[in-house]
Amino acid sequence: MNQPTGSEVPVGTGGPSARSASQAKGIWIALASSAAFGISGSFARGLFEAGWSPTAAVAARMAGAALVLAIPAILAMRGRWILVRSNWLSIMLFGLFGVGACQLCYFLAVQRLDVGVALLLEYLAPVLIVLVLWVRHQKRPSVATIVGTVLSLLGLVAVLDLTGTSKIDPIGVLWGLGAAVGLTVYFFISAKVDGALPPIMLSAGGMAVGAVTMLLVGGLGILPFTFATGSGSMAGFQTPWWLALAGLILIATVFSYTTGVMAARELGSKVASFISLTEVLFAVLWAWLLLAELPGLVQLFGGLLIVAGVVLVRVDELRAVRKEH
Repeated sequence: MNQPTGSEVPVGTGGPSARSASQAKGIWIALASSAAFGISGSFARGLFEAGWSPTAAVAARMAGAALVLAIPAILAMRGRWILVRSNWLSIMLFGLFGVGACQLCYFLAVQRLDVGVALLLEYLAPVLIVLVLWVRHQKRPSVATIVGTVLSLLGLVAVLDLTGTSKIDPIGVLWGLGAAVGLTVYFFISAKVDGALPPIMLSAGGMAVGAVTMLLVGGLGILPFTFATGSGSMAGFQTPWWLALAGLILIATVFSYTTGVMAARELGSKVASFISLTEVLFAVLWAWLLLAELPGLVQLFGGLLIVAGVVLVRVDELRAVRKEH
């Protein structure tokens, strides 16, 4: 689900042509990251059909990713382990809420809703961020931000298609909104973490914390924790559980987070996070190609409204940053 943040300032140096080439490279990397993040719901659905519970799927996803990211994270931290000690609380909160709770709520939503609908609900997070900042700072947002927020809320109503024939599971909607809350925490924590802490260490640490949390949740019987050796269906073919899990770990987690770090360093976290909104569109495309899922026309229109609203909010944010500098 979402890209790690890096420096706010792109690292490209040299003349205008060099910076332009760096920006173009960063955009392609960011799109690759979004495409990888977007396929996570499809792989997760394959595990669910194989008999896995969402809690077990999230735990295996995060534990596997933490193991794969461990070596590069250790190499990145050589001589700088004091940064982990000074940022331990942020890493814990990032793992508990920004990674663990966000992914678990999203997977629980995918169990009851189409992948595209679940992800569209999760991406109401920028709207929640606007509301939290408004309440915290008592400063009214700009007109563009207000319009973007309203568009996103109207889009939510359309996605739910309350007057149409599509059946929307209310519990699934609540889980989707829970994922939005987790994603909101993710952005706030990422923004507050010491910039000297390598993003890959934040990702690896967060994955490890989230995996332990999910194991505790399952072990204590708070939520079902079921593994199975069955198979699911993707793109019309029977997919064994291990293949779906490998795709979830290597493509939708390790590759997506690694390329997300690269994109953030090439573009700056603001622009990279703006491009990450394409994850919504990629998720719908993957669900259509692999699961034969496609939201109805009203829901697609709602999705476009949500994306348009979030884009307005992000563009307004970028404009404000440029004015400050």
